[in-house]
Amino acid sequence: MDLHGIDLNLLVALDALMAERSVTRAGARIGRTQSAMSAALSRLRALLKDELFVRSPSGLQPTPRALDLAEPLGHALAEIQRALEFTQAFDPLSSTMSFNIGLSEHPTFILLPRLVERLREVAPAVTLRVRGFTARDDAVTMLDAGEVDLAIGVPPTSTAGRILIRPLFEERFVCIVRRGHVADGALSLSTFVGLSHLLVSPENERFGLVDAALAKQGLKRRLGLTLPRMYAAPTLIARSDMIATVMEGVVAASGHADELRILEPPLDLQPVSFVMSWHKRNDSHPAQRWLRDCIASLQEDLAPGPGGTGGIAPEPGMPENPSSGTGLVGSVEPPAPRRRRAVHARRPSRDAQ
Repeated sequence: MDLHGIDLNLLVALDALMAERSVTRAGARIGRTQSAMSAALSRLRALLKDELFVRSPSGLQPTPRALDLAEPLGHALAEIQRALEFTQAFDPLSSTMSFNIGLSEHPTFILLPRLVERLREVAPAVTLRVRGFTARDDAVTMLDAGEVDLAIGVPPTSTAGRILIRPLFEERFVCIVRRGHVADGALSLSTFVGLSHLLVSPENERFGLVDAALAKQGLKRRLGLTLPRMYAAPTLIARSDMIATVMEGVVAASGHADELRILEPPLDLQPVSFVMSWHKRNDSHPAQRWLRDCIASLQEDLAPGPGGTGGIAPEPGMPENPSSGTGLVGSVEPPAPRRRRAVHARRPSRDAQ
């Protein structure tokens, strides 16, 4: 049967006739006149090639074909009604929703495990589907295409008003060498420049923040190795004489901190910001707002500390317990982050070190 020619109102009429077994009462049930219901029944009989109802002393009696249709039709109409109803209520404890999120490499390591643990406590039946991305503007591409509900990474180069941004946390840069390295101590600029460097560049650029800072002083470093994946850097540094400038949280999460010496860079390097991005069309969706608040509630786990990362900034008025489905906030995104630093216009590879 070609569904393009079916009027949904006819199915609503059939459902009412099944419930009332009377043309008059069925019409009153759905706000139609008796003549309109009679016309709808005639169309249904022609469409389904069955009488559907026959008169009897006790009212309309459904035919076997009508009885076969009653249960699946009732379920289908109930599902359509639920799909069309928009409500501000979201119950994470009972929800079986699936969320699609995009994560760059660093948030996958430091944020995703905490998020999974939190969801296990407050939304045990919710499913997460994670898509990785490398280039910062890949997040915008995925959001525009509806492939992900939100994305977390470094700020995209352009949002054009349709992509909303919420600052999450910042990471400061440190230098790492293996224990026992010649530079295992105070690191001077001359020593720094004289060493062989490992460059982490997710976007495959060979000119990063360190190179830009050195160029301002008329200096240049020698690159011994360029990598697209930052979490490989601690392992390689622990087994070589190279030096790397990486985000401090990478060292803490790598499992190799005891094999490395962390040094202060001899350059003034601004921290890198990580943000949560989502499309404007998803801004008011109750479940997605809840998920964004849940991610923001992880701030205590990411609070600054020895070797730690910057904290996530909560929304003003955000509920303390993200399992609550009634504490949804209004248009207060994005907030001022806990340690606000300007997110500069894109320099040579903002996330390349």
